[in-house]
Order: sequence, then structure tokens, then C-alpha cells
Amino acid sequence: MSAVGIEGNEPPSRAQDAVRILLIISAAAESLREPPLHDPALADAVAVVQSQVRLQKLDFWVRNPDYLADELLTEYEHGAGDYRLRQAEAILASDEPQVRRYPMIRYLFGAYEPLDDAVAVLRSAGLVIRRKRGSAGRVRQHDYYLTRAGRDTADRITTDFPVFRYFVERTRLAAGLAEGRPGTHLKDRQYRQEEYRDTRIGKEIRSIAPRVRDRLQRHLSGPSSQEVPAK
Repeated sequence: MSAVGIEGNEPPSRAQDAVRILLIISAAAESLREPPLHDPALADAVAVVQSQVRLQKLDFWVRNPDYLADELLTEYEHGAGDYRLRQAEAILASDEPQVRRYPMIRYLFGAYEPLDDAVAVLRSAGLVIRRKRGSAGRVRQHDYYLTRAGRDTADRITTDFPVFRYFVERTRLAAGLAEGRPGTHLKDRQYRQEEYRDTRIGKEIRSIAPRVRDRLQRHLSGPSSQEVPAK
């Protein structure tokens, strides 16, 4: 996959979007002890990402390395360890926040981009199955089930296709930040960013890279011991 972003790079293709979404689902999905017995079509399901909100918010972090780095710094400040600082430094010391950035539009409930085309590719290949909760007139939630074939394909991408290594690493980082937390928590977390929160509905959410680089530099030039802010 070629780098994507806002500085002369082309947006990703439908197939590239599908690969990114598959890697996110594979990294973040909760394993199933057994497939849902009430739905024979899910007989090969091995894991699930519950809610489109969760998937969208994970996708935002993967597509916006500056916001991902800022979350890593927040984790570091709350005692996660120096490895979070080093992960943020690796992102911000490169040109990743520019050439790998693929902005999202802010809608009423935050960053959003239609996933239908990418999910359709995965569904047609038998890698992901989407299920809706609620009534015909009011869908409350979308769940994304990873099939055994989907898991095998994601594993094969991870081991056999070095060109996708960047997205493998970033999806795992994003999934690690989100582990054990519902989509609504991730949404609230992203809304704490002023630039995100204040973007007008229908406009691209702007970069925070300069501010995050300043924040990183304060840590790198400050005391060697990690300071955990008081609660």
C-alpha cells in the first residue's frame, strides 16, 4: 500500500481501505468462545468488533498518526511506561504525520467515513460478516464478525506482505489503546482534543502535529524520571 495523506498522495483505493479495515478488525476484535448459535451464517466467526462507533474511532487513530501519538503521550503521562514515549517519538520524528495522514470528516458524533465499500469487499470474500442490532426501522448497532478465513488472511498479510507492515503496526497500536474500552469511551477521548471538537460539522478534522511535537519535546528535554500527573 502506498502512503496516503494530504500532501500530494492519492487517497487509498477501495481495496486498500478494505485491507486497513480488515487489519483493524483483526487487531481489535474480541475472541468468541463459540460462534453465535442463533445465526448459522456466523458458524465460522472467531471474533467480533462490537459497534461501528468503535471501528470508526480506531480507524481515525490509524489514519491520523498525530492524534495517535498524542494518545500515546497521554498513556505515558499516566504511568504506561517509557515504551509509550518511544512509540510517540518514532511517529513524530518521521514524516508520518504528513505523508501517512488521511483526514476524516467531522459529523454530528465525531470523525466518520462510510465503511460500506470496504466492508462489502471483505464480506464478498467471506472475511467479515456484518450484523445489525435493532429493528428494521431503527438500527442501534453494527457488529463486525471476523471469520476464520478473515483471521487467516490478516495473519498472512502480517507475515507475508512487508508492504503492509506500517498498517499492521499502527492498527495494533490503536487496538492496544482501545483494549477493554467501548466505542463511546474512544469517542469521548477524541472529543477532548480541541481541534477535533471545534471542527465544523462537514469539515476535515485538522492536524495537531505541531502541538504534539512540542508536547513530546517537553518530555524529552525534561527530567528523566516520569512524572505522573495528580488526579
